[in-house]
Amino acid sequence: MRYLLFMMALVVMVSCTQESYKQITDAEDYNVFLGSVESKKTSKYFELWNSKIQPDSMQLMSFGIVAGEYNRYFQETGDIKQLKMAEKALNKAVEIAAIGKSGYYRALARNYISQHRFKEALELANSSRAMGSGVEESQKLLFDIHMEIGSYEKAKHYLDSIKNMSDFDYLIRLAKWNDHKGDLETAIRFMEKAKERAESSKNSSLMLWSYTNLADYYGHAGRIQDSYEHYLMSLRLDPQNAYAKKGIAWIVFSYEKNAKEALRILDSVTKNYLSPDYYLLKAEIAEYMGNRAEMTNNLDNYAIEVANPDYGAMYNVYNVGMYLELTGQYNKALKIAEVEVNSRPTPGSYDLLAYSYFKLGEKDKALEIVEQHIEGKTFEPGILFRTAEIYKAQGEYTKVKELKNELLGATYELGPSMESKIMNL
Repeated sequence: MRYLLFMMALVVMVSCTQESYKQITDAEDYNVFLGSVESKKTSKYFELWNSKIQPDSMQLMSFGIVAGEYNRYFQETGDIKQLKMAEKALNKAVEIAAIGKSGYYRALARNYISQHRFKEALELANSSRAMGSGVEESQKLLFDIHMEIGSYEKAKHYLDSIKNMSDFDYLIRLAKWNDHKGDLETAIRFMEKAKERAESSKNSSLMLWSYTNLADYYGHAGRIQDSYEHYLMSLRLDPQNAYAKKGIAWIVFSYEKNAKEALRILDSVTKNYLSPDYYLLKAEIAEYMGNRAEMTNNLDNYAIEVANPDYGAMYNVYNVGMYLELTGQYNKALKIAEVEVNSRPTPGSYDLLAYSYFKLGEKDKALEIVEQHIEGKTFEPGILFRTAEIYKAQGEYTKVKELKNELLGATYELGPSMESKIMNL
């Protein structure tokens, strides 16, 4: 009788799952954006201002404008050389600026954030704030940096200092703060308000920012249709936007389980967009397909790209993940995790450290780090899964059960390869 009841419940569960799934994407929606078009790395505007820069140049405005163009090219192409050239121009601007130095400090700090040079960014932000010029912009910057380095009380202080419910910049940071606290519904509400502000201003950059971020939030909330629509809205504004294409590829892969189509989308991106992490995603999808050759090829491509010293610490987190999950180089992972904890002592960095110790067999040490630096401090599914593994190894089965129930609702974020792993916790 118990067996019969169990089978009936299983049938109901499976049928409900099948009914809840529906095809979201349509290749006809996004095929037009997948053409291989190489982004330009120059323009008449850029050439005009770049021509004004001489070896002994004191043309301050030229350096600022050229740096902005280099940064734009980096966003469009993922080419690290563009970001480094922007850094070079901004360093020169900081050096020669007699007025407006605070703004150049902030611009250089944001460049350093992109490079994951957070301590240097913080020094520049503090210097900018001390100058007393552009105070609110400095406070926004300080919020961003303190969120990156895990100084959440300081981040909240700076968030409160810029409170303005009609300001786009405040709304997106308020959304980020609520997402950090695990209040996704509130985060979405504020991001939707930011989207309204962006659309009313008709500022395409702000609209693009709000669309891609909302798409991410909707995905986390299980609102896959809304997520997909906002990625498409992003592409209509910026047809070459690699991030939006990556988002659609994830929906195709994780929600619709169409790995072949997801790879097709990503292949179109990596022809011209140079960000190495796309190869890791392609490797994950290839592994799910059981295509070891394709997986290895993408891992090799990733390794070749990140060997470029210009990347510095930008891919430390990805490298640790690769060493822990794919290559088994646990001592390498531990060394990088220690660097990350020193640079940005966030729950995410401590997670890398704890999991490195766990993989090395030091399970007591791993559990100690979890209890001191991770437990109750983050809602990231990937971190929660690794935490659950550590709990299980140490016999903390009640905690494992609690996390397992939460993780079962996060399979879309974690990917289809993780479903069986969660069930086996």
